[in-house]
Amino acid sequence: MDKWEDNKAWFLVLPVFIIVAFSSILPIMTVVNYSIQDIWGPGQSVFVGTEWYREMLANDRLHDALWRQFLFSGLVLLIEMPLGILLALAMPKRGWGVSACLVTMSLPLLIPWNTIGTIWIIFTRPDIGLFGAAVNQFMEFDHTARPLDAWVTLMLMEVWHWTPLVTLLAYAGLRAIPEAYYQAAKIDGASAWSTFWYIQLPKMRGVLTIAFLLRFMDSFLIYAEPFVLTGGGPGNSTTFLSIYLVKIALLQFDLGPGGAFSLIYFVIVLLFSYMFYQALQRVGRGEKV
Repeated sequence: MDKWEDNKAWFLVLPVFIIVAFSSILPIMTVVNYSIQDIWGPGQSVFVGTEWYREMLANDRLHDALWRQFLFSGLVLLIEMPLGILLALAMPKRGWGVSACLVTMSLPLLIPWNTIGTIWIIFTRPDIGLFGAAVNQFMEFDHTARPLDAWVTLMLMEVWHWTPLVTLLAYAGLRAIPEAYYQAAKIDGASAWSTFWYIQLPKMRGVLTIAFLLRFMDSFLIYAEPFVLTGGGPGNSTTFLSIYLVKIALLQFDLGPGGAFSLIYFVIVLLFSYMFYQALQRVGRGEKV
């Protein structure tokens, strides 16, 4: 009877397993099925094995999109992580200013992703956009015709949208540090830099690891913002992996190559997230990476 009572807890978890099965496992299995078949139409398909995987791995456009994706994610992390920490350090620790800063920082995170692209299209237009009109007073700026301008606009948009997430996580880590550490540092005559390097940064390691992994995965999977803002252009200069995947699977309706591509994409994200997590954990323990 006791054993039956212990096993009854599994019934409480069963709804979660059902939801996960329908929301993730079954769709993934469907994609796996598509990736090993050549589909001509409804009920018309032939088994091709790993042919689509070999074709995608040898695809030069995929290699170019992968390179652009890594460059974009690397630049995003290089800017947002230090900037988010600096903003968290500059935020007040008590008083009404805390609530004001937290609410202000949260506003960009509440805006839907597709709306972000529309906002920045208007913001950067040289005729009606505040940013576009101001910049074009000194230099010609057009993100629809110049690849560099498109990248600058995408980076500014991404940093504005997601740096608050890093800031809020870093601020939560700072507020969790006991006051006794600061008092001891003050007694020892530690400088502001020493306090940050030896007290604040190590104590924020957990939340910064979460912020790093979240921002890497989000930036590596970005789709809505660049699709709305540039559509992958000008040319293919902002065609990231997600945009190229949509072109293959939906616009060209190549379900086999699209399924293989999406699974390769999925494995890349998991692999690099795991590698980054392990590296950050080793750094936190003082080990060599």
